[in-house]
Order: sequence, then C-alpha cells, then structure tokens
Amino acid sequence: MQWNCPSEPQGESVHQQVLQWFRESARDLPWRGGCSPWGILVSEIMLQQTPVVRVRPVWEEWMARWPDPAAFAAAPQAEVLRAWGRLGYPRRALRLHAAAGVIVEKHDGAVPDTFEELLALPGIGTYTAAAVAAFAFGRRETVVDTNIRRVFARLVIGQALPAPSLTAAEMALAKELLPEDAAASVEWNAGVMELGALVCTARSPQCGICPVRRECAWIAAGQPEPSYVPKGQPWAGTDRQVRGAVMAVLRAAESPVHAELFWGPASELAALKEHLSHPGEVADALKSLHNLNVHAPQLQRSLASLVADGLAQLSDGGYHLPH
Repeated sequence: MQWNCPSEPQGESVHQQVLQWFRESARDLPWRGGCSPWGILVSEIMLQQTPVVRVRPVWEEWMARWPDPAAFAAAPQAEVLRAWGRLGYPRRALRLHAAAGVIVEKHDGAVPDTFEELLALPGIGTYTAAAVAAFAFGRRETVVDTNIRRVFARLVIGQALPAPSLTAAEMALAKELLPEDAAASVEWNAGVMELGALVCTARSPQCGICPVRRECAWIAAGQPEPSYVPKGQPWAGTDRQVRGAVMAVLRAAESPVHAELFWGPASELAALKEHLSHPGEVADALKSLHNLNVHAPQLQRSLASLVADGLAQLSDGGYHLPH
C-alpha cells in the first residue's frame, strides 16, 4: 500500500496544529505533568482496554497506597487483586506485580528508562515500553495505540478506520511522522493520542472542531464508510462475565469460599458467617453471580481458568485469592 504522507511543509503544519491544540485542550490527568515513572507505568497498564473515567479513581487510590515499586512488590497478591477492583482483565495486576518485583531486584527499585529494559519486564509489551520510555523519560519512541492508529488512518490515508490489527506499514508511517526533536516527539505522541480520544473518535468524530480538518484525507475523500464493521468484544453470557462475577465474590471474601456456595442460594447468611469475614458483601456478590443463571459446566470452567491463571487458589476450605 502506498501511504499518502504529508509533504514536509504540510507535515510541519500538522505537527504545529496538533501540538497547539494539545497545549490548549489536553485533559488534566494525574499521570501527566510531574508524575513519577512508576505512576506512568501503572497508568499505562491500567489504561489498556479500560477508559480513563474508570481508571482514574483506582489509579489515585493505588498510588496513595503503593507510591513506588518496592511498596507494591511487597504487597500480597490478594491485596493487589482487591485493589484492582472492577477494572477488568485482572491478570494485568499480577503482571504489574511481577514487574515491580523485577524492578526492585534488578533495577534498585527504579523504573528502567530505556525501551529495551522496559520491554524485558514481565508483562510489558512493545506499546507499553515505548509509552513509558517516552512519557516518563522523554525518549524519542514511536508510540502507537488505537487512538493514534485511527487519527493517522483518517488524516493521512483517508480511511475511516485503521486495519483490524496493527500492520508494519502503520508503524512505518508513525515513525515517519514522528518529530526529530525528542521533546517534540513526546508531545506529538501525547497530542495525537488525545486527539483520537477526544475529537477523532471511532463512532462520532467531531470533525468541525478538529485542528487538522483542512489537512484530513478522510474529509477530502468525502468521509467514506469503513471497509469493515468493527466487532466489539461480547460480554453477556461469556466466560469473561462469569469470571468477573466469581472474582467479585473472592475480592469480597477474606476467607475461602466453599465451592457449593457458588452454586447454592446466597440467602442463608448463617452458613456464610461460619467462615467469612464479611458475609453481607459476599452474599451480595454471590447473588449477582447466581442471577446470571450460569450452567454448571461454564461455572466449573471459569473457576478452573481462574486457578490456572493464578487469579484464584483452591484449598481445603474452598476458593480464595492467591496468597
């Protein structure tokens, strides 16, 4: 595919317009401006597949409780998973916990400042390594997330949406558009990402207020429809929903939950009080699980997968969060 990249003067204009818009319109987020590298790493992990509005309160509580990797690495896994709450994809919390342990062991408790060292941490992929290197340490790295991909697809290529999965051509384009100056490249990465999050959105782009609408190839082409229909991840009735409901039970319980309680009625609080510290909270979580009307094979499969993923353990007393 031939990329219709901006000419040099146009490219400079696009950079200037996006950076000016970002300086005037960027959200005041706690992981921007003076935030520690650890705080930026935590935010990047939490923001994966989770919107800012859900992440912010959890991030703030998290940083108050574990302000550095050493404090977090010393925390029990059960407390880590409780603090993660309902952010979803809780394996991210365990991977971050493992990364904090390596940071303490191999980097004297300081988040490493290069892409290569960050990428070597447990659970850190190329996007997160590039984002932390850029936003925490001012490195000139090519940061490409969903928002950036969508902006470039419209602005440069003239397509409504990027390809279903990241391509080498997209990475090449992002590298070509990255300013040479390191400080400008960091701001450019953040600015394009913010433009995609606030203006050049997937479903209702606000082209009328876009700072680069005059340079946009998609607008020039008459805003053609996408070549495919994005498929959102299903939730209702899936194993993910059941796993989330089970995790809510385990987070509420400070003692093992008998296996039969996942199937039986949660109304008998007397039985719960025999082995649970917060029977009311656990009963509410069990009620939510039971209201899903999960068939036994799916519940068994979900419980087994949580154990296999290290998110739950099974002992003689029942299921519980990992120690």
